[in-house]
Parts: sequence; C-alpha cells; structure tokens
Amino acid sequence: MRRREFIALVGGAIACPMDVRAQQQAEKVPRIGYLRVTSASDRPPLLDAFRQGLRELGWVEGQNIVIDYRFAEGRLDRLPDLAAELVRLKVDVIVSLGTQGVTAAKNATETIPIVMIAVRDPVGAGLIASLARPGGNVTGVSGYAGLETVAKQLELLKETVPKIRRVAILLNPTNAYHSLAMREVNVAAQTLGVQLQLLEARGPNEFDGAFAAMVKERVGALLVLSDVIFNSHASRLADLAARSRLPTAYAVRESVEAGGLMSYGPSFLELYRRSAAYVDKIVKGAKPADLPVEQPTKFELVINLKAAKALGLEVPPLLIAQADELIE
Repeated sequence: MRRREFIALVGGAIACPMDVRAQQQAEKVPRIGYLRVTSASDRPPLLDAFRQGLRELGWVEGQNIVIDYRFAEGRLDRLPDLAAELVRLKVDVIVSLGTQGVTAAKNATETIPIVMIAVRDPVGAGLIASLARPGGNVTGVSGYAGLETVAKQLELLKETVPKIRRVAILLNPTNAYHSLAMREVNVAAQTLGVQLQLLEARGPNEFDGAFAAMVKERVGALLVLSDVIFNSHASRLADLAARSRLPTAYAVRESVEAGGLMSYGPSFLELYRRSAAYVDKIVKGAKPADLPVEQPTKFELVINLKAAKALGLEVPPLLIAQADELIE
C-alpha cells in the first residue's frame, strides 16, 4: 500500500468517530423539565402560551424538543421530590412558575439552568444576585417591576371604595415574596389612611377560616396577594369574597374573570410566552448567570362591572377610562 493511501485511510478512520459524535450531538433533542405547584388543569392558556413561544423560535414539542411535566397538585411539600425527579432525568433546563417552585428547583440543583416565570422579587427571595447579572443557575422573567405594584393594587381598591377604613390582606406565609410585599403595602396603607388586617392561608382548606375572620373583624375590602395557590383557586376566592360582600383586588385577570372585582398586574400570558426565549438561548449554549432577568412591560387593569353592581358599587368614571378591559 502506498504511503499516501495509508495516511488517507488512517485519517479517515480517526475522523469517522468524531464525525459520528458531532452528528449525535447535533441530533440531541433538548429535554425541558416543567415544574408546577398546581395541577395540569390549572389555567391551560398559560402553558399554551409557553408552547407557542417555543414554536415561534422553532421548537416543537414531540419533534425537536421534549418536555417532562411535574405537577404538585397544590401540595407544596411535594415540590422538593418533584424537582429532584427532574434532576435525576438530567433535563437540560427546568422551567417553573412562582417563588415556591423556583426555590424548590434551585434547592435541588446548582448546575442545571432554571428559567423562572413571574417570581415577584427574585433578588429579595435570594434566587439571584441581581436582575442585570443573576450570577447563578437561575434567570427568566420576574413577576413585577418592583413591589410598588402591590401598593398600586391597594390604591386602586381605595379609589374604588373611598370610604373603606379597614382592608384585609390575604397572604400565604410559605411565600417569601409576601413578607417583602407587606413592607410596601404597610407604607401605602399609612398614606391612604387605612388599617390592615393580615390573614394567612396556606391552601384552600384555610380559606373559610380566613374569610370568617374578615367578617368578624368587619373589614371593608380585601386585597389578595398573588400566589400560585391563590391564583389556581380564583373561582373559590371570588365566590367567598362575593358571599362576604367584600370588594376585592387581585393581581391576575383570571380572578376577575372568575367573578372578582378588579385586578392590576402583568400579563401572565406574555410572561409565559417570553420565558420561551430563555429556554431557546440556554439550550443553544447560553449560561443563565449571564442572561439578565426581564421585568414585565405590559400591565393590565381589569374591572368587573357586573361584580361591582352586585356589591352596590359605582366604579369612578376615571377608573373605568383607565381600565384595559371591562367585564360586563
């Protein structure tokens, strides 16, 4: 065999395994872990918005991307085990909504990238170092552009019901964001001249007791802090508020669609859709530590005029004019 032919043959033999490995890597299908505090049936449009965001970037579930779903069914105690399951599956990235879900994922892994959705104060909750440079394995879209959003909800409630003097605040003590939000709400309450009655609920089994306490304390209105458990039981909370004849402000529009009086906050559909861009960048090699956390740019004021009429309220014309949507 001639020397030139021998070199070509050996070179081809050496190059072939490398070509195969490169092809295998090119054909590797990204695996996404999706961790949710609630159930699969909770607000399906949100998950649809996430899938749509992926499709817009060329990722189609079942074709060139795999999504492993884990739902805690409202049981916060299940989150650590579910997060650990996703870690054992060696997913390429974990996507989760809310402070509790993202915290469970971060506690389960320091290496797998985590894309958060709608975490209200990720810096205050200790999930990232800063919005500009997260610094760890967590990035994504935050829930609010500052805690002042909650103060705005209280302000809108006071504007709708000018005579209120006592306002109940429904919070979840397991949600780290709520303790941070209360600092802002307390300042706003002093400015507005209202007293606050704090009531806790960790889940739907504690809703009845909280509302019974509101009636006993004779509060004039209610502010429900945003929480994945509260949001997933929007209809139940709206019904309890209506039966207790309490004008109530929420953070998510679904609560108003379920019969609540009003909501002010970011568009969750937009947050879900935008989170897909982070997944796209990460599976293409970007590091979460270098991807700045986005803040909401679209906020919605939604008012249920039918609920207002049932409560005997006349919503100020100026507030109606400011609303992004009116439910009649």
